[in-house]
Amino acid sequence: MPTRFNLLIGSTILAVLFVAAILGIVWTPYDPMLLDMMNRLQPPSGQYWLGTDEFGRDILSRIMAGAATSVGIATATVLFAVVFGTMIGLVSGGLRGWFDRVLMAVTDAVLAFPGILLALVLIVILGAGGMGITLALAIAYMPAVVRVVRSTVLSVREKEFIEASRSIGNSELYTLAAHILPNCLAPISVLATSMFGWVILAESGLSFLGLGVPPPAPTWGNMLATSRPYFEQALWLSISPGLCIALALLGSNLVGDALRDRFDPRMAVA
Repeated sequence: MPTRFNLLIGSTILAVLFVAAILGIVWTPYDPMLLDMMNRLQPPSGQYWLGTDEFGRDILSRIMAGAATSVGIATATVLFAVVFGTMIGLVSGGLRGWFDRVLMAVTDAVLAFPGILLALVLIVILGAGGMGITLALAIAYMPAVVRVVRSTVLSVREKEFIEASRSIGNSELYTLAAHILPNCLAPISVLATSMFGWVILAESGLSFLGLGVPPPAPTWGNMLATSRPYFEQALWLSISPGLCIALALLGSNLVGDALRDRFDPRMAVA
């Protein structure tokens, strides 16, 4: 029951997040960039459901546009990290030998840096903006995928059905793709779901520090950053983006925990 409940709540939160992101691309109640100084710092009301900011821009519209940015960057980052991390992990675990040792040494060196710190360094090199953030975060989180896939490959490659595949003449590449890779999908799914929330949190943190998508494009992180001078005067400026970040992280963690319990019943709560 707890697993189903977590999956239901987490999936609902993520579904609402994706719907808001898609709507933020094609439609918002108001233009998220439109300045209206006559209605600046308006509290939530029937006209402006979440209020307006210091330039009179509708908070709800900017939250929706920010969702499109955050979800787009998080989705692209997770896809990049999972695809390339899986390929590297498969090759490393399949070949082993000196190649595996060198690759794991590099992976461990990257993992030694906190993800957000490594992303900061990479953004300085790659430049700020959506593409730079995506590449930086993907490189920062990819070693975790490599480690998970490699450990799964090493545990599966010695099983009887893998030996049977080799014994009938299948190549090592075919055996990796057809028999070992499917066994990696469960842990990859759990990791990717949790990573989605981590990336949203990291992207928001970078935007908060001014290293994310440049203004005036709205992101949840830069909305939090610009709300600081108005914390006492207009609390709603910080509540809305902060709550969105928290809910996105909660939803991804709940789905990740549910998938973990589903794929490994020993982890399920009695």
